[in-house]
Amino acid sequence: MKLLTLKIIRSIIKPREASSHKGNYGHALLIAGNKGKMGSAVIAAKACLRTGSGLLTVNVPEHERIILQTSIPEAMLQMRETNNNDFEKYAAIGIGPGIGITRHSVKILSDLIKTYPKPIVLDADALTIISTHTTLFKKITEGTIITPHPKEFDRLFGTHKNDDARRETAVKKAKEYAIVIVLKGHDTCIAFNGETFINTTGNAGLAKAGSGDALTGIITSFLAQGYNPFNAAKLGVYIHGLAADFTLKKQSMESMLITDVIEQVGKAFKHILK
Repeated sequence: MKLLTLKIIRSIIKPREASSHKGNYGHALLIAGNKGKMGSAVIAAKACLRTGSGLLTVNVPEHERIILQTSIPEAMLQMRETNNNDFEKYAAIGIGPGIGITRHSVKILSDLIKTYPKPIVLDADALTIISTHTTLFKKITEGTIITPHPKEFDRLFGTHKNDDARRETAVKKAKEYAIVIVLKGHDTCIAFNGETFINTTGNAGLAKAGSGDALTGIITSFLAQGYNPFNAAKLGVYIHGLAADFTLKKQSMESMLITDVIEQVGKAFKHILK
């Protein structure tokens, strides 16, 4: 296992070209939110755009659309009830935060896995669904990124005694399924194709609701911008944690909100790119 350091991140990140336009940085789709859980969609969307995605569409229930349109007007909307499954036009897709585990959510995830030819980002309710619909898990595209916390990881791969045991399984399963596994927690682990990195940024202020939603948005953003899945995951985890470290200059770990962290993403980029 290697430490994910600033030097490694600087070797991966691509500075933004002065002559570029929004079309150069990908069109991301986030399938997130549901009644009572629209905060997940807002957080993921803000984090996605803050980390550089050129365009963003968010798939939400029609009756909840006003929340997105007022919270983040920079994002476009796709109404979930239309069953518009034209996924191929998107450079990257993230699914899961707050979508619920209803039959409709299962159908959307199933359609996405069966028809979208590129790697996707799976989190939260999407992981819960595939843990009980194992045939879907076997159909996910190579390079897909899953971002489970320990309980979600155990639902997917069986009960583990501790984090060390989970990391060992993550390395094995990432190679077996040819996917990227981001095992979230203290010292988040990113595994792919027999290679593993342990993150060196972040603090316990992230141990709070919404942190995973933001990470989904961030990784989806980097995937849309053309980074390969492993690098998108490494960049996402590192910047997510670094922004949280900058947040400590204004907040304590107890008072920190994920929306505070998203506002510090710019400082994280400037630190990396200086």
